[in-house]
Amino acid sequence: MEHVYEVSVNWQADRKGVMSSPVLNEKMEVATPPQFPKGMEGIWSPEHLFVAAVNSYLMTTFLSIAENSKLDFVSFDSKAIGKLEQVDGKYLMSEVTLMPVVTINDEQQKERAERVLQKSEANCLISNSVKSTIIFKPEIKILKAA
Repeated sequence: MEHVYEVSVNWQADRKGVMSSPVLNEKMEVATPPQFPKGMEGIWSPEHLFVAAVNSYLMTTFLSIAENSKLDFVSFDSKAIGKLEQVDGKYLMSEVTLMPVVTINDEQQKERAERVLQKSEANCLISNSVKSTIIFKPEIKILKAA
C-alpha cells in the first residue's frame, strides 16, 4: 500500500513562504523561527510543523485505536515540546516530548485507557519515522471515582 501527499511551498519575501496542497482548502504561512537570523515571530516555522506532525499523528492514532478498543473517553488533549539542538555541527530535533491527557468518566476504564495510549505511541507513524528521541508522558484524568 502506498499513499502520496503533495505539498508546495512558495517564497514570498524575506524568510517567509506559503505552503499549500492541491487537496487542501487552506494555505499556511511558514517562516524561519525568530531564534535564527531574520526569523519571524507569529508565523508557523518548520520546527513547529515538525513537532505538530508528531503530536497530531499521536492524536489520530489514539482516536483510531480508542474506537477499535471501544474506549469511552471524554477528551483527548496533548502538548508536545520539541528540542532543537546542534549535534556534531548540525541542527536537529533531538527529542520530542509528548504529553497526552485522556479524560475518562469511569475509573474502571483506566487500564484500558493506559493500554490505548501505549499502543498509540508505539504505532505512531510519524514518531516511528523520525530519528528524534520520543519521550512519552501520558496522563489519565478521571471525572468520577469508582
